[in-house]
Formats: sequence, structure tokens, C-alpha cells
Amino acid sequence: MAQVSLTFPDGNSRFYDAGVTPAQVAADISTSLAKKAISATVDGKHWDLQWPIEADASIALHTLQDEAQANELIRHDLAHIMARAVQEIWPDTKVTIGPVIENGWYYDFDRAEPFTPEDLGLIEKKMKEIINKRDPVRTEVWDRARAVKHYEDNGEPYKVELIDAIPGDEPLRMYWHGDWQDLCRGPHLQNTGQVPGDSFKLMSIAGAYWRGDSKRPMLQRIYGVAFRNKEQLKAHLTMLEEAAKRDHRKLGREMDLFHMQEEAPGQVFWHPNGWTVYTTLQDYMRRKQRAGGYREINTPQVVDRKLWEASGHWDKYQHHMFIVEVDESRDGENDDASAKNREQTRINALKPMNCPCHVQVFNQGLKSYRDLPLRLAEFGSCNRFEPSGALHGIMRVRGFTQDDAHIFCTEDQIQAECARFIDFLANIYEELGFPEFEIKFATRPEKRVGTEESWDYVEGALENAIKAVGREYTLEPGDGAFYGPKLDFYLTDAIGRVWQCGTFQVDPNLPERLGATYIAADGAKHRPFMLHRATLGSFERFIGILIENWEGKLPFWLAPRQVVVASITSEADDYVNEVVAKLAAAGVRAEADVRNEKINYKVREHSVGKVPVILAVGGREVEERTVSVRRLGEKQTSMATLDEIVASLTAEATPPDLR
Repeated sequence: MAQVSLTFPDGNSRFYDAGVTPAQVAADISTSLAKKAISATVDGKHWDLQWPIEADASIALHTLQDEAQANELIRHDLAHIMARAVQEIWPDTKVTIGPVIENGWYYDFDRAEPFTPEDLGLIEKKMKEIINKRDPVRTEVWDRARAVKHYEDNGEPYKVELIDAIPGDEPLRMYWHGDWQDLCRGPHLQNTGQVPGDSFKLMSIAGAYWRGDSKRPMLQRIYGVAFRNKEQLKAHLTMLEEAAKRDHRKLGREMDLFHMQEEAPGQVFWHPNGWTVYTTLQDYMRRKQRAGGYREINTPQVVDRKLWEASGHWDKYQHHMFIVEVDESRDGENDDASAKNREQTRINALKPMNCPCHVQVFNQGLKSYRDLPLRLAEFGSCNRFEPSGALHGIMRVRGFTQDDAHIFCTEDQIQAECARFIDFLANIYEELGFPEFEIKFATRPEKRVGTEESWDYVEGALENAIKAVGREYTLEPGDGAFYGPKLDFYLTDAIGRVWQCGTFQVDPNLPERLGATYIAADGAKHRPFMLHRATLGSFERFIGILIENWEGKLPFWLAPRQVVVASITSEADDYVNEVVAKLAAAGVRAEADVRNEKINYKVREHSVGKVPVILAVGGREVEERTVSVRRLGEKQTSMATLDEIVASLTAEATPPDLR
């Protein structure tokens, strides 16, 4: 029998008969490893212990201690176990798909009766019974005809459709535990007992159209979360509780920041308080960009399709664009707007990004190498179609504003501009309360344009820039754009969630497509490189992140309502107004509350609204020209003179870049 050579992570190799399985390899190494093993990585692919290995390969065996592989298998097996549990309780239920997602899984079911929250408890109980049976997990490879007949005989039309949608005519892999079976690529654990029975929880029920098509049947989707141990599950559930308290939609209502409504899906109605946060942040970013050498521009919202065709976005991005047709023959007053003269109709699109428009600004007038690097920034209002199911408060919207900028430069300026941007971004993140961030470096994809030499140079420039500023990075091989590598910047918030915000991308493609040139030192025309960069990403999403990170208790300089001066007695009303006037004159956002309500009621109300400072004023304070200071989240109050509190709060209200 032919033999294969398997190379282990330590560099040692062993020979085995071709067709050996990772389970057999584990048993060959030790009895204990055979019991602990859950899967393998073979030539970089996650491999079921039952799958044969037919050629020389590298191999690494995994146990439950290997977090990434263990979580994938636990969640994958639980999807199958949940589907089995549902069909054992309600045999008429039809199964569809059950993929692994972040922190868990879901499975879609076709069932006449709706699942209830109480049903989740029944399903969990049945799942634990299945886990305790320790049924071996078996796998076989079937030809398509046999698989289709099996599902037709068992009344599972969704599985038949899935098989029909799989390209090619290769055999299909089937999995069993007990008598229950599913079509699956795998891998899976060796038996159901390897799933930790105390480390998962069913979370919710939702509707989902079959294959995402609103014309197809509405299915019922059950979500679950799972981890390697109960401690990790508990930590996750605690985080979810904390996240619910921090939900920007809830806090947005309590703080009267914004609202959304059906007539404008994915668009934000900013209220005065919310718009104050928005403009304060924007003013801060405007000052930072000006100091960073950026020149601010503004470009049109509605642009003819000709530009989007030239840039390549019409072909590749049209499904995300809002199309606007304009009949140029109309007089705009007395015509029938519903009737269109097709010969005179122009097709436009609301811009989904700013990049092509920025090239148009660059192209006006002759540019010299002495003009480079040219940094053009815009608070660009963009519109992108997002499916209604993907919308999420102000975090995922259809209308948003990017803190966008494009740097036009020569090839040998890329490294310096990248290093400059990383320092620029790091300073902003720190001032906004995020001193730590992660950089992910996406390199050349398999399908790309340009020479290997140019990719080597540009990737080297980005890598050297990161090193020059003393930062670490995580490599993401093959995840760059077809025309250039990129850096993505990830924040971690107060409860450990990670958010991708900033980006830096090298692009020689768009200047080429849109005819951007500059006169180099040799007197000839050359193409500039275009560096796409954003720091916050979008204002809407970043404000959502800020709200959730700070649990609504925004830094004082950014808080929409900084101070409320509240009267304890009506005799203090005049002094209240005097305090407000002095604070306002010093640049503090202060307001008076002289309603005929008890002070405790006022304090509770303004605390719910996340007002950072409440100054209480009664007869004593009027007489002594002091204020009683109550800060949000603190039980103790303190006394301060009027001059002291004005000076103190003026300093706190100063944005960090102006201190």
C-alpha cells in the first residue's frame, strides 16, 4: 500500500498508509491524545478526524484547548443537536441550514406552529439529553442521486434544493449521530458527549426567508451561543446584559438625541441634543484635520452615472446605489412629473462614496510634484442601500457622513504618509477615550492588478510605516483590494467589543481610470497614488460607539447637555439664571430648571438624561453665592463658589485639542 508522509508542527514527520485518518494518527501517538482529539488541520484546512488523508501533508491535531477549532466544532455540532432535538419534539418540522456564526450558531426551520420563548427551554432540555447519550458521530460520502432520493423519501425538500444548488457533480458528505442525519461539509466532533452541556444557551427566535428571498417561505430561525466552558458562557451573557444597558437606541431616546421612522428607513432624524454631539465632534475633527495638513472640500450629492461608469462603481457597486432619474426637458413647474421623456432623461446616483469626486477636484488645474502630497478632506454625505433587515439604529444606516480624505502622492511618499496617518489617528482615538487599538494589515489577493515588484514595494512601505511608529499589527494575507493593500484599525470598547473604524488604503487604480496626473521632476506626466483614509469611519456609527462605550455618560466636552442648574426653592430662580448666564458666557452648555418640582425629582430626571453635572441652588446657596455640585453617577455632593465652579467647568468643557 502506498504511504504518505505527515509533518507535525515541531517539524518531525511520520509515515502512514495512504487513507489514514487523523483519529488513527492521534491513536498512534498516544491513547490519551486519541481520547482528547477533536479535529486536525491538514495542509491549512480544518479536517474531521474521520476523513482520510491520501497525500503527503502537514498536520496538527486539536483538542478542546485549541479555542478557535474547539469553538467552531462545538457550535457546529450544537446546530445539528438542536435540529435533532426540534425534530424529536416536533417530528413534522422540516430542517434547512444551520451555520456557525460569531459566538454561536442558528438553524432555520419550517414549522406550521410558531416557536415560543417557552419552547426554547424544552429544546435546551432535549439537547442536553442528546449530549448525555454520547452518540458517535458518523460520516459517509454519497453520490448525489442517492442523497436526493434519501431526502425526497424523508420529505425534506429544502435539502433537495440545497443539493441542486451545489455546483459540480462531486459526491456529498452526510453526517449522523444516533438515527438523525444531516447534509454537511463538516468537520464535526467524534461524539455528542464531547460538547460541553453547560456552556450553551438558546437566545432568540426570528423570522427568515428561505435563501433570503422575500418571495420564498418564511422560516423560523433559532439562535444559540456556545463556548468551551460555562465560565466563558457566563462572561458572554454578562456582556450581553451590559450591552443591553448601553444600547445606543435606548440611550438615544433617554437622552433625546435622535429618532428614526418608517418614512425614511436607515436615515437619522437628529434632535437638538444629538446634533450638538454631532457638530461638536465634527468641529473637533475639522480642527484636527486642519492641523494635520488637510484641505477641506465639498462635492455634489447627485452625480451622473457617467462618472460612476468611469470609476468602475457602476458595474461593481450599483446594487448599493440609489438611482435618481431626471427628465431634463421638464420646466420644473407646470409639467407632469410622472411622465418622462426618455431621450432627455439623465440617470444619476446619490454618491455612495466620495472617492471619484475627489479625483475630479484633483484634476482641476495642472498639478506639479511640488504640490504633492495633496491631502483633500471632506465630511462627505453618502447614501448606500442596505437591506432593511441589516439596519441597526445609527450603527448601520443608509444615509451617513464619512470623515473622508484622500491623499494624492508619489510612490516614495506612501510610507511617510502612512506613518503620519497612524500617528494622527492614534492621537484622535486617545483623545476620544480609546488609547488602545489594533491594526490589521491586508495584503495582495489572488486576483489583482499590477506587477509583483509594485506590490512588494507598496506592502513594504505600509509595513515599514507601522514599524516606524512602533505599532504591532496582525497580518491578513490575501484580504487586500485587487489594486492595493490596506490597513484597518479596530477599537475595543469598555465591555470588550471590537469595532472596525479607521482605514488606510493604497490605490493606483482610480487615478488611472479617471485620468489623474501630475508633472514630475523630469517634466513628464505621471500617475499619482491615491491614499484613501478615514479615522472615525462614519459620524453616525462612531457616535453610536461613543454612546455605548460611555453608557451615555459622554466626556464633559462632548455631552450635549453639560450642566443643569436646578432651583430648590422659587426664591432661588434669579440666582439660577445668573449661574446659567455666567456658565454660558464661559462656553459651557448650561440650562436652568426652575420648575415647581422637588429637587430629587429634578435630579432623577436629569440623571436619566445623562446630564454630567447638576448644580442645586437653594436659599443657602443664594446667600453664600455657592452651588451644590452633584456629578452623574456619584452619590456625594460638594459645595463650590460660583467663581470656582465656572472656572472648573470651563476647563472641563474645553475640547482636548484646545487644552
